[in-house]
Amino acid sequence: MKSYSPLVLLTGALLTSIAVAQAASPLTLTLGQALVKAVTVDGKATEQLAPDPKNVRPGDVLSQMVTARNMGSKALTNVTVRLPVPKGTTYLKAETAMNTAASGAKAEYSIDGGKTYAAAPLTKMVTVTENGKSVKKEVEVKPSEYTNVRWMLARIDAGKDLKVGFRVQVN
Repeated sequence: MKSYSPLVLLTGALLTSIAVAQAASPLTLTLGQALVKAVTVDGKATEQLAPDPKNVRPGDVLSQMVTARNMGSKALTNVTVRLPVPKGTTYLKAETAMNTAASGAKAEYSIDGGKTYAAAPLTKMVTVTENGKSVKKEVEVKPSEYTNVRWMLARIDAGKDLKVGFRVQVN
């Protein structure tokens, strides 16, 4: 079974985060990654996060979290954080941090490499054949087709941070 370095998977994501952070000087973005492991504790199935895994294998699930920290002395409003789904992985679901929901953070998704975004569920037009005729239909996009995620953070108070992220599975 082939194993990958998570660093290779995250290169594009990290570059995007750095570019966004430099555009808003009091804002720092830190990308973290952890391997999600299923473990049993006291007879109960639970998850354990192993930060900064050295190698990952096909089928492994990774948690990717971006910490957006306001290092300034004034609140930041209408902050946008973009993160591509790393190549070699498939988007699974959003990650939530306790402070994110209360912040009014809104997520939007892209299926075209970050050119356009919309709130889930996304739809697309497809051409199908029905009764011998080509017909255009609108269908719901599966989350596994997402290529990018964008969060709009309404407000980050001075000296505070918010975490946003998602889980992916290594192909």
